[in-house]
Amino acid sequence: MKITPLCVVGLTWVMKDTLGDVLDELDEPVEFLLGGTDLLAPIEEALQGHEAGAAIDLHLEPEQAFGDYDENRVFLEPRNIFPAELEEGMTFDGQALPAGSKPETPADLIYTVTDIYPEHVVLDGNHPLAGIALRLSLKVQSVREATQDEVGSGTLGTGFFKLESQASEDSLLDAPAAPGPTLH
Repeated sequence: MKITPLCVVGLTWVMKDTLGDVLDELDEPVEFLLGGTDLLAPIEEALQGHEAGAAIDLHLEPEQAFGDYDENRVFLEPRNIFPAELEEGMTFDGQALPAGSKPETPADLIYTVTDIYPEHVVLDGNHPLAGIALRLSLKVQSVREATQDEVGSGTLGTGFFKLESQASEDSLLDAPAAPGPTLH
């Protein structure tokens, strides 16, 4: 079966930066819905018309992938509003910022704790791969038609190309979240 919009592809890949350093490697196939929100548009375009077994190499500039790094998405929040268990690398939804956070910190971003100081915490609302050009070597492992439920949801929920919060305000207060965002 050829890859068309609204089908499901199983992919493996190696993602590198332009210096050749491996940023992510997906050894086991993961399924993604084409025509939904699972993949970046340039990846979907490159996959069109291929079949299982195809190998595709892509070079994506930051604006085609996760955008340029925006220093205006970095915020300082008071350390005392966060629990003692806070660790660098934790991520959480801006809508769940602890009480006492600054009102100018946007609620529509997912933040990564990048630094913890005695008086403040540095929150970075950029995607961890923002500002990085990517080299992606894809291998199409499988292709199948999407079910009506999959098409209706617009995603298979794999979430690789989206940051998801690891901790809500309640879980930050109750228990430490897993450190570091994962790419898949």
